[in-house]
Amino acid sequence: MTERHEKGRTVSETLPAIAWIGLGIMGSPMSENLIKAGYDVTGFTLEQRKLDRLAAAGGTPAVSVADAVRNADVVITMVPASPQVEAVVLGEDGVLAHARPGSLLIDMSSITPQTSQAVARAAAEDGKGIRVLDAPVSGGEAGAVEAVLSIMVGGEPEDFERARPIFAALGKTVVRCGPHGAGQTVKAANQLIVAANIQACAEAVVFLEKSGVDLGAALDVLAGGLAGSTVLQRKKDNFLRRDFAPGFRIDLHHKDMGIVTAAARDVGAALPVGAVVAQLVAALRAQGDGGLDHSALLRGVERLSGAVATGR
Repeated sequence: MTERHEKGRTVSETLPAIAWIGLGIMGSPMSENLIKAGYDVTGFTLEQRKLDRLAAAGGTPAVSVADAVRNADVVITMVPASPQVEAVVLGEDGVLAHARPGSLLIDMSSITPQTSQAVARAAAEDGKGIRVLDAPVSGGEAGAVEAVLSIMVGGEPEDFERARPIFAALGKTVVRCGPHGAGQTVKAANQLIVAANIQACAEAVVFLEKSGVDLGAALDVLAGGLAGSTVLQRKKDNFLRRDFAPGFRIDLHHKDMGIVTAAARDVGAALPVGAVVAQLVAALRAQGDGGLDHSALLRGVERLSGAVATGR
């Protein structure tokens, strides 16, 4: 293996060059973990401060999608929703128009399975041999920072194997779930479970506080029993401190609940609890809390319980 030194770090010349599109709450720490793993990362996003952060971490800022992808072996997109994926990937100035023939496109956004399938079809019809995986993640900002994300992948087995070392630098649980769109289907199920779990935790918090119980002690013992969960572990401090700085915004979870309810309707799966939780997420967003972390579902329970919603 050969190495070169660049910007005070060691870059392996045997690793694929990566273009990263979308440097938000998740994308920035994920791209930085690839840089730490020795990958040469060129990134593009619409916010200059995020490009400055990438440069400070040892990456290379690009001035456009085309500039980012033209010399990349692997292109990774991490943007908010299906419309952004369609614009970034399928647009006139997008990934497919400017990526190298034979490169690998990994979309790690959370979007509809249908959009992932449409992107894969467009790449297959493009004639440049660009391969595609959908690979949404779970674990939130903390999981992205700590490189312990769960990554659920849809696409061909050989493309998954090609991407496996990249995924290993980003997460701990990496599973190919099936063909194109399968990763997004599993992510939709994940978001259903997470939302219902946060809602249950929020209801328990209000119940405990109104009963006069020491909330910190109660959450500690609940976390150690059958009621324990990753959600409770990750969000316990949010509940205790009423700190709802966004790790994963209500706006995005609202989008995801729309994806899972529509997908379930398409296949004839009943989601009685999921439908209620989707409405509670939508209500919180309508009340002006869409920019807060999804643990702010606690504020909705407080309002329903006749209390003033706390925390921001």
